[in-house]
This record gives sequence, structure tokens and C-alpha cells, in this order.
Amino acid sequence: MRTATLSLIWAVGLGASACRSQGQETDTPRAPPGEAWLTPQQVEEAKIKLAVAGEQKLEAFLSVGGKVTFDDLRVTHVFSPVLGRVVKVLAQLGQRVNKGTPLALISSPDVGNAFSDLAKAQADLDAATKEYRRQQELYEAHAAPRKDYEASEGAYKKARAEYARAEQKAKLLRVASANDGTQEYTLRSPIEGRVVARNVNPGVEVQGQYSGGTAVELFTIGELDPVWVLADVPEMDVGRVHKESPVTIRVVAYPDKTFEGRVDWISDVLDPTMRTAKLRCVIPNPDLLLKPEMYASVAVSGLTVRGLAIPRSAVLRLGEQAVVFVARGRTEDGRLRFERRPVRIEEEDVGGLVPVVRGVEQGETIVIDGAIILSGMT
Repeated sequence: MRTATLSLIWAVGLGASACRSQGQETDTPRAPPGEAWLTPQQVEEAKIKLAVAGEQKLEAFLSVGGKVTFDDLRVTHVFSPVLGRVVKVLAQLGQRVNKGTPLALISSPDVGNAFSDLAKAQADLDAATKEYRRQQELYEAHAAPRKDYEASEGAYKKARAEYARAEQKAKLLRVASANDGTQEYTLRSPIEGRVVARNVNPGVEVQGQYSGGTAVELFTIGELDPVWVLADVPEMDVGRVHKESPVTIRVVAYPDKTFEGRVDWISDVLDPTMRTAKLRCVIPNPDLLLKPEMYASVAVSGLTVRGLAIPRSAVLRLGEQAVVFVARGRTEDGRLRFERRPVRIEEEDVGGLVPVVRGVEQGETIVIDGAIILSGMT
């Protein structure tokens, strides 16, 4: 974090005895309300420090709301491709599985039908092939009409197409370890990960994707390290966020813990209703503390801005009001004038400096140490 050093003008102070001496000078003009007038000697004894307020180069933060999600490439939703009944559940919640690990065993008539269709299609293709070749020989010998030859050719092509369809369907089931003898289908994990959701129990009837039914998700397999955090950045702040910017995540489940990550992607389009752009952050999650669907507070750092800022030590809190003391030159008798002035500041501290929204102008001299003494005199 880079902060700018304000130029020191002088260091002067005021002791308790100096405060009393000012009150004893009854013939000396008194300071109006909201001001303190001190001689150079009085100010020197109290070690009051002043500096010029100026524009600084500051590291800023952008805070937005977000939500924890899975990495899209590290999560999959497992459905049953066949119609049937769950015989046995082989994977439990929280279990870590590899690609190809059995999840459930399903007894399905679709398995038997698939292999039966393949055998029937093979028989039909053999018969159609023989008839086609016989009609071809007869036609070439001028012993059969052309229409019979063409009809046998069409029947052969249809049988071949049907066999190809049946073979592909049976191949899908066979690759998935379907057993054509027992009509059982083994549902397997398509990726490596953890079983984060299971919506099936033994004896449950399931619909199949291959049979055209409305399939229900049976398992969710996903990796929780790392996770994504998706946030919405207002249109006015889109230009301040860049890829690879560091981010800090907080969630209500762990209020005293922060999670560090980086910006991975910024949407190229805005939401037409909310006027926001999606921001995606990659967050390491080795302890699996972050859970998908958690709400998160996202602070994007690494943003450099320029603005008027003053040291935190210059700001006093009087009730709900923030004030600073500004040097206003000298009185006619040579005393230094300090004016108490309300200011509006950004509450977030940036390297010991606080950005000023209103109340102090660039180039004005302010008290950065000893303001509490001046406050007791105004």
C-alpha cells in the first residue's frame, strides 16, 4: 500500500501552564467561538504539528455483495439414463469419488430391451443382406424384375440403419457397465470430486433420459477447493476492476475470518435491469469452509485512485461530528489562529490516511497532532 507523506510545516505545542497564562491576560482579545488563538511559544510547548492537505495517490477498495458457487468445470449433476428401480446406493454424502466410481445400481428393463433390440436388429440385417444379394444376382441374370431388386436394396438399407441405432444405444449402456444378463445398470461418477448432494434411496423408481422421461437429478458431484464467488459490480465501478486484482472475502458464518483470492473474469455485458456487471473470483478453500450459495462480502483491492486525504490523527470525533483544526494565519497581535471545522470523510482508513469528501480544501494547513488540546480551548 502506497501512502504519501504530508509535508511538515512546524511542530509547536502548548503546556498546561500556557493554557492558564492565556486566561490570565484579561486585556488580550479573546478568540471567537470555534477558534483557538495561541502564541508561537504556547504552541511550541504543546508539540502541535501541522501539515498541508493535498491530493494523494491512495490504494482504494471496492466493496460489493456476492455469492459462493461451484467452479462450473468442477461440478456435475448425475441423472439416470435408463428407466428402472434403484437396487443399491453405493456412494454416500461427503464421500470422495474418482471418475468411474459406482454411485448406484439400477435394475432396468431398458437394459434388457436395448440388448434385445440389438439382437433383433442383427437378425433383421442378416436376413435383409441375404435377400438383397439374392435379388441382385437374379437381376443381373435377367431372372427378376428391377422393382424386386430395388425393394430388397431399400429393405437392406433400413435394416442396416436400424442395426446401427440399436448398436449405439447398446454401446452406451455397455460402456456404463450394463449387464444384459441381469438387466442391471451401474450408475458411475463422470468426474472426480465429492458427493455433495444425493436425492435417491434404494427402492425408488427413476426416470431415464434415454427413454424420454423427465429425469430427476440423483447425485451432485463437485469440488469445493477452489470455489467461485460471483459478485455484481455497479456500472460506475466497472472501470476500476481488473482481472487478477486481489480480493478479500467475508461470510457471516465466519465473521472473524477472511478468505483471499483473485478476480478471474469480468463480464463483457451489463445486466440491463440492475446496470451491473458480473465479477467472478477464484477463492482457495482447502478447509471446505466456504459452501455454495453462501452470501459473501467481496472487497476488491489493488485499485489506485487520487484524492484529497489527511492523516487519521487530524480528525476528532465530537459526538457524531468529525472535525479538524485548520490554521487561519495570525491575529493582529501575532498569535496563531486555529479554526475548528466540521468535515466529511470516508470512514475507511487507507494507510493512515482518510479521504476527505468535504470540509478541507487542497493546500490548507491542518493540525495533525495536538488537535485534542485545541478542542478543549474552543
